[in-house]
Amino acid sequence: MTAAETVLAALPDLESDLEDLYTRLHQNPEVSGCETETADLIAERLEGLGFEVQRIGGGVVGVLENGEGRRVLYRADIDALPVKEATGLPYASTKTMEDQDGNVVPVMHACGHDVHITAGIGAASLLAEHRDAWSGTYIALFQPAEETGWGAKGMLEDGLTSKIPTPQVAFGQHVMAAGMIAGEVATRPGPILSTATSLNITVDGKGSHGSMPHLGIDPVVIAAAIVTRLQSVVAREIAPSDFAVLTVGSLQAGSSANIIPAEAVLQLNVRAYSTEIRDQIVEAITRIVRAECEAGRSPQDPDIEVLNEYPLTENDEALTSLVRDAFVAQLGQDRVLEAAPATASEDFSEVPRAFCIPYTYWFLGGFAEGQEQFPNHNPRFAPAIEPTLATGVTAAVTAVLACLAAGE
Repeated sequence: MTAAETVLAALPDLESDLEDLYTRLHQNPEVSGCETETADLIAERLEGLGFEVQRIGGGVVGVLENGEGRRVLYRADIDALPVKEATGLPYASTKTMEDQDGNVVPVMHACGHDVHITAGIGAASLLAEHRDAWSGTYIALFQPAEETGWGAKGMLEDGLTSKIPTPQVAFGQHVMAAGMIAGEVATRPGPILSTATSLNITVDGKGSHGSMPHLGIDPVVIAAAIVTRLQSVVAREIAPSDFAVLTVGSLQAGSSANIIPAEAVLQLNVRAYSTEIRDQIVEAITRIVRAECEAGRSPQDPDIEVLNEYPLTENDEALTSLVRDAFVAQLGQDRVLEAAPATASEDFSEVPRAFCIPYTYWFLGGFAEGQEQFPNHNPRFAPAIEPTLATGVTAAVTAVLACLAAGE
């Protein structure tokens, strides 16, 4: 038997406990930056398994040293979303809580992070209980605030790279709906998740009575011109062979039909499979916004603020090949798919980039065959507990042991 087969033979004995953990997490979600109870639960579990546990930047890291060998890091994100759950499940979240801005919001694990936590705890449990099957160091990292793009950076700013053994490879996974069913995994070398940037743009005008527009400077007109002009960026400045998206997701100005407001605020989102293309689009946005403000006689330069940035998730080719072969051996060829690059974004790669190590990231099917699928972040997003959890644990353990068994 392979090391993975030996360790995973004990998975059926854990399934009931993992299902209980999953439903507990699902019923008790916490929004980004406020994951205190979730982190406490994770730390308690890891400590009980014999891990050396640290709280770093709002997250939890457990280190399990088991003799000579490679050092492997597996990361799971732990935050939930300000979404009101509408699944109708007996273990649905009815929770509300204050977010970091002091707003009371409904909270739901609408992106599968409860699956990721449970799979991470399951993998940690099996590896801790079967140390005779492997040698090396396993690092279980549970990261906060993925949904806001600040979680990985927060852990790094709190000294992550100096507080744990330097890993040699890193792994992550994510539940996805489209194109997959529970029990399947999908991966690919190269770009697998897009890079993204969100911008907040404030355009200044001069307020006036709606009947006296000549005495004011209308920021609504300027903002409308900006929105129209931005539609040409991807169509006319990016090569047709390259992927890029530029979305104006919000335009807010004024509160009355007969008042010309003093400002307009736009929020934009940019995505690409290349950091260079993303930066090219951001430069084009800056150029167009400034030009339209000048053309519209805005009394001052626009304020262009970066709300968040997500790096490109680009899988290492050799490591992905190694892990994919291990998945096929463990799960079977029919359950290991070739992933298409997704337009969603993640901050997972911030950690391996900080350590200058290769990484690979894969997708996990979450909906049973025949089950109605809802996309991530939807109020009715409800992965099938099994075989989703078992597959998530299996994939994590298989990837980790493929590297621990591969030697230096």
